Amino acid sequence: MADRGEIARRVFATCRLVGIETVAVYSDVDTDAPHVNEADYAVHLEGSTPATTYLEQHALIAAAKRAGANAVHPGNGSLAEDPEFAAAVTDAGMIWVGPPAATLRTLHRKSETKKLVAEAKVPVLPTFTDPATVPGFPVLIKPDAGIGGTGMRVVRDASTLAEAVASTRREVDGDVFCEPYVANVRHIEVPILADAMGAVVPFGERECSVQRRYQKIVEETPSPAVDAALREDLCRAAIVAVRALGFVGAGAVEFLLDSDGDFWFLELTPTLQTDHAVTECTSGYDLVRLQLLIAEGGSLPMPGPPPIRGHAIEVRICAEDPAYAWLPSAGTLHRFAVPDVAGSFRPLPQPGLRLDSGVADGSVTGPHHHDPMLAKLVAWAPSRQEAARMLASALARAQLHGVVTNRDLLVRTLRHHSFRSGDIDTGFLDRHPEVFAPLLSSVDAVRLSCLASALAGAADRRASAPVLSTLPSGWRNVPSGSQTAVYDGPTGPVEVGYRMNRHGELAGWWVRSVDPEELDLAGLGQAPVDEHPPIVVVSASRDRVVLNVQGIRLAVLVHRVGDVSYVDSPEGSVTLREIPRFPLPAPEAAESSLIAPLPGAVRRVLVVPGQRVRAGELLLTLEAMKLEHPVHAPSAGVVASLPVHPGAEVDTGELLAVLDPE
Repeated sequence: MADRGEIARRVFATCRLVGIETVAVYSDVDTDAPHVNEADYAVHLEGSTPATTYLEQHALIAAAKRAGANAVHPGNGSLAEDPEFAAAVTDAGMIWVGPPAATLRTLHRKSETKKLVAEAKVPVLPTFTDPATVPGFPVLIKPDAGIGGTGMRVVRDASTLAEAVASTRREVDGDVFCEPYVANVRHIEVPILADAMGAVVPFGERECSVQRRYQKIVEETPSPAVDAALREDLCRAAIVAVRALGFVGAGAVEFLLDSDGDFWFLELTPTLQTDHAVTECTSGYDLVRLQLLIAEGGSLPMPGPPPIRGHAIEVRICAEDPAYAWLPSAGTLHRFAVPDVAGSFRPLPQPGLRLDSGVADGSVTGPHHHDPMLAKLVAWAPSRQEAARMLASALARAQLHGVVTNRDLLVRTLRHHSFRSGDIDTGFLDRHPEVFAPLLSSVDAVRLSCLASALAGAADRRASAPVLSTLPSGWRNVPSGSQTAVYDGPTGPVEVGYRMNRHGELAGWWVRSVDPEELDLAGLGQAPVDEHPPIVVVSASRDRVVLNVQGIRLAVLVHRVGDVSYVDSPEGSVTLREIPRFPLPAPEAAESSLIAPLPGAVRRVLVVPGQRVRAGELLLTLEAMKLEHPVHAPSAGVVASLPVHPGAEVDTGELLAVLDPE
């Protein structure tokens, strides 16, 4: 298996079912990864970065030979689309689980693919390889090779086209082309399987319109915008495109669909797509099993498209922060638990939740992982409304501790009235900034979570006290005294205070913001405060606090790791870091220092020391988890120091550059 994470686990699950032994490869940072532990055999790849391990073709083929493998499954990343890797595998005498290298060479050039498909009378958008021939705006610049939306950008007027084309060429290090940019369209794909005997079977359509950076984060089947007649037209066009390109294997034909029902071919993706799980739910077929069958030279066992059973929606749970330009999040995943999961990695026997995960408790995410996706969660139900409700509820109750994720955005999207009504397109997130708000947004809910964290912390300390551990928390001779804790929360430092009476009952409590510039822990709890309405503490332990709020019971789960508390309630989740009473002074950065916002590798450096730059000018880019992140000048000035270079690996907070302001 020439990939890692959830796709490796997915393929291994079917291999076990059909009696095929499996071999995993792993880098230095994936020694204890779930996909390694589940394989029959595992081969270590020297190194930690994707370029030196999972993307190093010679090392992968050597590992396969060393293990005695007779077939290579490339996963669903860039290697699955690489014609040279496919040729190298077959030249080494092994079976390539994917389309032939010759077909991949054609698909590698998107403009050539569009030309062949257009000749077969499938609708395509016009292609312009010369910017001077672009007849109108807006246009979308696209790399002629590549996957995942990398390098795509919209240009709205002629004055910026030439520079945008040149910039995209530098970014992707290759050719680009332009095509008309069609706004308010849906991204629809038709999953297909094609065998060497000429049979091509489409599996309905998938709606993939909710995207960030041209990459899908919510997928579903069937599409709420596609009726039976349009589905037939899309599937017919997909079959024509597949045959025109000589495609064999598992893949997806991707289209743009407008509100009038007109559609245009985008590309044929020659991989088992990340969203294949929704198709498996509604069709009942194991697509990996069929993919392996085709690779062995077998024929497809079904005469035509299988019927669609109910509705399935999938979300991609990613380690990234939507509120901060989708910044990837690195760290240890202390807890990864999704409730009520019915199965994983294979078609479900009946409606329910399916979780395909590449991680487990203790997994580490970081810049050496080429994708921020942690898992795919799928809800399969008789109707779209049931699937959306089931999926949103499970996500909201999931415990995702240790890294920032896009969970809250996914829940708000699934519960949004426009999504529920099917009013979605590729601009959904741009039009609905309200879905970027955290689930735990009400002041009262945040306060209760802070109180629960303080009570759980006190219970933990009492349980581990070496002496007098049976005394109630906060017991003292002066029962009117208050206990306090200070947390760094989602909106800055807050003080939590509470008083217990002689019977151990909560006599009063408050949560108030603290000015970080005037944070004096020695004086906290001394200033008069307005206490919040009374509540009753039903029970409090180190990991669970039950509160009675005006006659309504509320259970709050608290998971403490070091000085960080992960607090989960029916209202949402919040992370609170306890501020020590006597913090050590932090080192001061030089004025006008630019520091790395995340761990990653420096991809491009566009300035040199001594160069004068404008405010907002792009200085360099960082690459982490398959995404590129720009670093711009905060103000005009001169580059005084530039301690990094292309290829350098940096950690969060590391110095990238220093500007002398004008």
